[in-house]
Amino acid sequence: MMKKNIAVIEGDGIGPEVTRQSIRVLNAIAEHFGHEFTYTYCLMGATAIDKTGNPLPDETIEVCLQSDAILFGAIGDPKYDNDPSAKVRPEQGLLKLRKTLQLYANIRPVSTYSSLLHLSPLKSKHIEGVDFIIFRELTGGIYFGKKELSEDGRSALDECTYSREEIERIAHLAFHFAQKPARRKKLTLVDKANVLETSRLWRTVVRELATQYPDVTVDYMFVDNAAMQIIQNPKQFDVILTENMFGDIISDEASVISGSLGLLPSASVGTGGLALFEPIHGSYPQAAGKDIANPIGSILSAAMMLQFLSMEEEARMVQEAVQWTLQNAFVTKDIDPVNFYFTSTIGELISDYVSGKIGGSIKKENIELRKSTII
Repeated sequence: MMKKNIAVIEGDGIGPEVTRQSIRVLNAIAEHFGHEFTYTYCLMGATAIDKTGNPLPDETIEVCLQSDAILFGAIGDPKYDNDPSAKVRPEQGLLKLRKTLQLYANIRPVSTYSSLLHLSPLKSKHIEGVDFIIFRELTGGIYFGKKELSEDGRSALDECTYSREEIERIAHLAFHFAQKPARRKKLTLVDKANVLETSRLWRTVVRELATQYPDVTVDYMFVDNAAMQIIQNPKQFDVILTENMFGDIISDEASVISGSLGLLPSASVGTGGLALFEPIHGSYPQAAGKDIANPIGSILSAAMMLQFLSMEEEARMVQEAVQWTLQNAFVTKDIDPVNFYFTSTIGELISDYVSGKIGGSIKKENIELRKSTII
């Protein structure tokens, strides 16, 4: 039996809806395996601004520091997204949390499901069997550099800075992951070393560290070429390592391979033994409160959290349950706009699978379809 304290930040938009389904699945895991999960709910983002005036209240930071892991939903609200002059913004909360907790590495697995290949904008023959993972540096680079706007508003500055130490710590993490039995022992550094001095430092450091991992093949790719290769031949990649802004862009690009942004999870790990787990999608405010958002990305993020907490068997069970729902076409509106199931229905199905209430076969007529009516 394990006892774990989990900080829960539901966030904005569809964040609360998808996170609740992850909690439902985690409760099923706890009951099945005899664990005890204690949840402490915290504020961050637009909802925190509305209630406290602060996108990241001090209480949230304290709760996170006292927890074993953090489960996060989504962040963002149109009233701030559409107002570039807003001084206080939801995303400031997430950036501050990453910096405060030193969550320096964002880990995003990208894989495909055979039953959903037809949904991808790419040809099935190019994406079947795709399985790679992106390691994105999260607390350095241009997002955290000095920012200036001239007094006359005619010029602006965004400074990009990286230290050797910042590069080394995430590079070691990516190399170690590439050595795992499930990987193909290949690491690709994505940079812009032909133009940027920071990229040249990244390449220098990675080349030096590569000697410590002789079983890992290392190649180097400029980010513009990598953006094309992810579309043309994504199966070539195993572990991708890159800096903050490049990682932000190519991980969102790679997300379309699976067929839906709502399917992919992520983890952000830090120096103090803490980690935050979140789906890669945004707050999707247009769907908020309608029970139509895809909870799979959040549920798989909870599975990554279980792995982080040394619960490998439990994580595999959640992954197996997700695979079962997709293979049996129990999907949300983003995947099938006609015969779709609600967010809460998917969460219930996955929880029932974990609890052993669902066998190998099931009659769909016994499941509430909740499909749209075509007139």
